[in-house]
Amino acid sequence: MDTMVVSALPTRVECLAKSGINEIPAEYVRPESERLDLGDALEKVNAAAQGPQIPVVDLRDFDSPDEAARRACAEAVKEAATEWGVMHIVNHGISLDLIEQLRKAGKEFFDLPMEQKEQYANDQSAGKIQGYGSKLANNASGQLEWEDYFFHLIFPQEKIDISIWPKQPSNYIEVTKEFGKQLRVVVTKMLEILSVGMGLEKGKLEEELGGMEDLLLQLKINYYPICPQPDLALGVEAHTDISALSFILHNMVPGLQVHYGGRWVTAKCVPESIIMHVGDCLEILSNGQYKSILHRGLVNKEKVRISWAVFCEPPKEKILLRPLPEVVTDGTSPKFPPRTFEEHIQHKLFKKTQGISTPPTN
Repeated sequence: MDTMVVSALPTRVECLAKSGINEIPAEYVRPESERLDLGDALEKVNAAAQGPQIPVVDLRDFDSPDEAARRACAEAVKEAATEWGVMHIVNHGISLDLIEQLRKAGKEFFDLPMEQKEQYANDQSAGKIQGYGSKLANNASGQLEWEDYFFHLIFPQEKIDISIWPKQPSNYIEVTKEFGKQLRVVVTKMLEILSVGMGLEKGKLEEELGGMEDLLLQLKINYYPICPQPDLALGVEAHTDISALSFILHNMVPGLQVHYGGRWVTAKCVPESIIMHVGDCLEILSNGQYKSILHRGLVNKEKVRISWAVFCEPPKEKILLRPLPEVVTDGTSPKFPPRTFEEHIQHKLFKKTQGISTPPTN
């Protein structure tokens, strides 16, 4: 009987959340080994207020004419990337009005009736990962995450496929394209700062990752409905990002946890900031100097959380990811073997995905 009830439930998490259930289906329940510090995100962020916090880095001085100010900014980014692998960046240069428009457009899409959203459904089993979706039961345990999402490429603009972008709300395309354009400037800036932090020429890391022509910016809007049992579920399971860098905006509802110092730290919401993660590719290029931090997403009983995650990914086959010679010349050994980005993805995800294409997790 239980199996029949579960199989009859809607496939979208939003539908589950709105169906009035008091207990989540078994496929969303995390094993006990993953429940350390699970719970309601709204309660967790308050409880964590006195503990360690993800660093906040002000980028304003990187463009200063004062060399000492520029150097201090680069050092702050380097320290955060080395110690934490994640940071809140402020004074990033993206229009705050544009960010609010992006948030509004994303929320309006997910507020559409389900039948309208389903017109944009992806087909993961066929390798078509762009579009509207939910995680498939494609790992060994069959466990699912408490989220729906919309995933698509936003930069370079000549490579995007507008046909799969939402037509409603009417300004979604305009706002999202402009956001991609402005964020790409920030990506270059952060790669320059991180290059300087490694003692490299400013443009070195961007060049190694494909440059303006080939470095892809993939947007995943994550929609986390309210959850009746947040102590049993995860919005996003624990992972490190396969990308070079990841940038996260959210609707000021907490949920991010990072694994730091042997414990899960719940991130506070910092107004007018963007969260930036170091990804696996940058960890490889820096030979482990910059950390690709383990992180996950909590859910809560009261508020829908929406996040906008942008993954900066090198071309899959065109370049070779390996520790840069400049960082292994002092007698240290390379910690990572040379791999293409595609080979890294397969190395990391093949057993978990069992050959099914999935968008990045975040």
